[in-house]
Amino acid sequence: MVDTIVIGARVHALAPETPEGADAVAITAGRISAVGPRSEILPLADAGTELITHPTATIIPGLVDAHSHPIYSLGITRGLSLTGVHTYAELVAALERGRDDQSDEEWFLAWGLDPTAFEGRPISNAALHEVLGADRPAYITMFDAHSGIASAAALARAGIDTPVTHPDGSGAAGDEQGELTGHLIEFPTMEIVERVLPALGFADRVAQLQRVLSDMAAVGITAAHVMDLQDADALDLLAAIEATGELPVRLRISPWVTPETTDEEVAELIAMQGRGGRRYRIEGVKFFIDGTVEGGTAWLSRPDAEGEGLASAWTPAEAYAERVRQFDHAGVPTATHAIGEQGIRFVAETLAALPRGGVPHRIEHIESVEDDVIALIGASGIVASMQPTHCTHHVRQDGSDDWSRRLGAERAARAWRTADVRRSGAVLALGSDWPVAAFDPWEIMADAQGRRRVAAPGSAPVRPDQALTAREALEGYTTHAHRAAGSDGGRLVPGAPADLVVVDRDPLAASPEEILGARVLLTLVDGVPTHG
Repeated sequence: MVDTIVIGARVHALAPETPEGADAVAITAGRISAVGPRSEILPLADAGTELITHPTATIIPGLVDAHSHPIYSLGITRGLSLTGVHTYAELVAALERGRDDQSDEEWFLAWGLDPTAFEGRPISNAALHEVLGADRPAYITMFDAHSGIASAAALARAGIDTPVTHPDGSGAAGDEQGELTGHLIEFPTMEIVERVLPALGFADRVAQLQRVLSDMAAVGITAAHVMDLQDADALDLLAAIEATGELPVRLRISPWVTPETTDEEVAELIAMQGRGGRRYRIEGVKFFIDGTVEGGTAWLSRPDAEGEGLASAWTPAEAYAERVRQFDHAGVPTATHAIGEQGIRFVAETLAALPRGGVPHRIEHIESVEDDVIALIGASGIVASMQPTHCTHHVRQDGSDDWSRRLGAERAARAWRTADVRRSGAVLALGSDWPVAAFDPWEIMADAQGRRRVAAPGSAPVRPDQALTAREALEGYTTHAHRAAGSDGGRLVPGAPADLVVVDRDPLAASPEEILGARVLLTLVDGVPTHG
């Protein structure tokens, strides 16, 4: 018995065997049972079959965000959003508005600030003190989630009283007089302050996570590759949602491996593989070879404009390579955050030296990379996982943004070479890195094609030669995202899980501006609506 038949104007199944003129999909027991023209699919219906018809819409495979932090984001996206702030004056004005909105709270919290808003000033808590006063505890998580800004009162509560810089560039920044600026760089230092922030209750976190995942489903996301397992209650949150229903989005969770991870903890991570619930499971692990360009912690081949960026997060870096080999031998896929050109090179060479034919290994972000490394990635079967809006939202064609200024013209000209990576033969999975960038896949696919912030009319493109085609962008969210996890999914074929999206326009024929305005009419996971 066919449970459901979905009919549109067309089906983009992303499978060569799809019958010509396909515009309908049949679903039985949560799986696709047939794809083809409605004239062939409708006769499969019986009295109990539900017919869903959107006459002008397009049916596509469910979208996969290949790099996301939906649970970790609950502790970041608190208080005032500063994602639209681009100048210092805008920052002060936003803090003034937020001050009034959070007048009943002891702590002032904000998130999503691009360091370019400081317009060349040192990143500091001066704006917080100007608007809120130094006596109010306040904390801003920067847009990259690798750095933050704490007021003097927040620093005092956390017990941070002296500037410190560690060999990898992380730490609590100080000014020329040796006074704390409030700028906290990388996770270990940020966590000192974050431990004294007001805690959210478990029930509130469950509700917030449910909303985040439902919002993802509303834009057509049916699965996400979750690049952390940092929250102690993460699996409990997911279990609580599944105790009363289903997750709106499938989650593939890859816990972190750091230089401090012990042999015993590695063994535990290997043993955890495959654990989970109905729509979530632990699969793979996540490394960091470096930090961020804006924070001065990307691993570069030569110093940035501030004289920083010459260290890996792993000392020695060979210790990272040994851990990767250990997981590969155990059949555990890895993903490695690599931002700077030296970090990307080291990771690519490490992965290329592994025995061929094993589990897939990935490099995340790849912000500035050289030609020979791209060729190595393509020739070695290494997966590239990239986030186009990190470029289009935070890099300016004139080089005035903080990322470009730190790298200099030569390296900034290698920004997010998505087209070169894809055309090297590499698998190119696309994602958001939520909450670093919004998780709307339509904006990301639009910007990937336009190489500019399509939502800002008149914005100048950054390296337009690196634009993806409409099909490459869609494949980055479907077939290539699945290949990044070692699956041949992301296609609408008989036998596949019935994860699909009905969208009000044709994503392979629409312009970037039209893609940006796409409206999802229906999202199905296992043939069950999660939106629409």
